[in-house]
Amino acid sequence: MPPFLRGLTLGFSLIVAIGPQNAFVLRQGLTRQHALLAAFVCALADSLLITLGVLGIGAWLARSPTLTLIGTLAGAAFLLWYGWRSFRSAQHPVALDTAGQTQQSPRAVLATALAFTFLNPHVFLDTFVLIGGASAGLSSSGRMGFLGGTVLSSWIWFFGLALAGRQLAPVMKNLRAWQVLDIIIGVIMWTIAAGLVWGAVQGQ
Repeated sequence: MPPFLRGLTLGFSLIVAIGPQNAFVLRQGLTRQHALLAAFVCALADSLLITLGVLGIGAWLARSPTLTLIGTLAGAAFLLWYGWRSFRSAQHPVALDTAGQTQQSPRAVLATALAFTFLNPHVFLDTFVLIGGASAGLSSSGRMGFLGGTVLSSWIWFFGLALAGRQLAPVMKNLRAWQVLDIIIGVIMWTIAAGLVWGAVQGQ
């Protein structure tokens, strides 16, 4: 398989799992609040991390247990807070009304998208360790092709989520559907946070 297709396939296989970034971009698409901005920021940030991973920076950062622990705990705290917010929203569901709801500012969406990327250690595991490691045996030209494939998968996926959310917006006018989504997002966030904390404890 050519390096480009190998990178594209690996990128999709890693990113399709529902995680904090995906849940956030989908939610922004459903509420039609700067969804394309959220997708752009997540894809751009992922592209940067993938590039660093393929270029070998990930191996250097992995040598610092202190930095790894700090990043893990910070990410877990952020996910716990966002999950708690989702559970609170589920207790008082509000039907989707894009005309009457409070609008998030572009700056708030930008900050949240960056937090979901850089405070999520799983993103660093995928980009630095898995993707970086998969490219290690390639030639210089092959590595660039691999890099292009993985980066492209990220852009396709995030913008696809943002646009899909807009199409699903009519379904989310139902109170129960919105409540279920908030509960699912909360469970995802808390499950990932628990896994991060458990992994940090086991590593000590």
